[in-house]
Amino acid sequence: MTGLPIVLLPLILILAFVILFSAVKVLREYERAVVFTLGRFQKVKGPGLVLLIPFLQQMVRVDLRIQVIEIPTQDVISRDNVSMKVDAVLYFKVTNPEHAIIQVQSYLPATNMLAQTTLRAVLGQHDLDEMLSERKKLSSDVQSILDAQTEIWGIKVSNVEIRTVELTENMVRAIAKQAEAERDRRAKIIHAEAEFQASQTLVNAAKILGSVPAAMQLRYLQTLTEIGAEQNSTVVFPMPIDIIRPFLELLEKSGKPSVPIVGMNGAVPKEESLPQ
Repeated sequence: MTGLPIVLLPLILILAFVILFSAVKVLREYERAVVFTLGRFQKVKGPGLVLLIPFLQQMVRVDLRIQVIEIPTQDVISRDNVSMKVDAVLYFKVTNPEHAIIQVQSYLPATNMLAQTTLRAVLGQHDLDEMLSERKKLSSDVQSILDAQTEIWGIKVSNVEIRTVELTENMVRAIAKQAEAERDRRAKIIHAEAEFQASQTLVNAAKILGSVPAAMQLRYLQTLTEIGAEQNSTVVFPMPIDIIRPFLELLEKSGKPSVPIVGMNGAVPKEESLPQ
């Protein structure tokens, strides 16, 4: 019988090590322990050293850091019946360890599945143009809906980013044609507006020149100066009848025969016959 304690000594040491291991826990700064006593919730402990009653208390570790979940590619049909594939990234963290363990079973897959269904539901209420141009707003809508639904689980959804919107090849070609047509429409509108502004400016200039006859003559002389500066050998230009009309009047008063002059409109003034 004296040898019995020696045989039991290793077993006692192993049992003591197991009890110590199950009773003493060390939690990091970002971890919390949800402690249960005989299956009933007791409290949330940590970080640091946590002592448990062996065989009576158990704990569940909860990570409080922001976690990232990649939402798998989802088949989405927009409000204007366009099929596409969309994937996103979800950022969240546990704010209430008690609710995250007690209120929902496996909060990670539950949050992932909820994010997938919410993403399809939100994007299905918008047109394709809104998905492409207002991606930030749609991400914010998904984030707010998820945050409201996961609040009871003790989870805070901080951000949702729609990463990829993949269209079929036919839809990509259709969008390219639409963009090209829009660019042509804008170019025609700009050209028409330029023509209108130019014509309006010409009308205003004609009114100003027509109100002052001397201005028209000065403009005519300026045009002749510009033509002469080009060093042309022959210059053919019409002679406004208003310029030579004073000379014709002087000739008529002096009784000398007038010379037929062809005006700009092709009319020939009446010639006076020479005295016999």
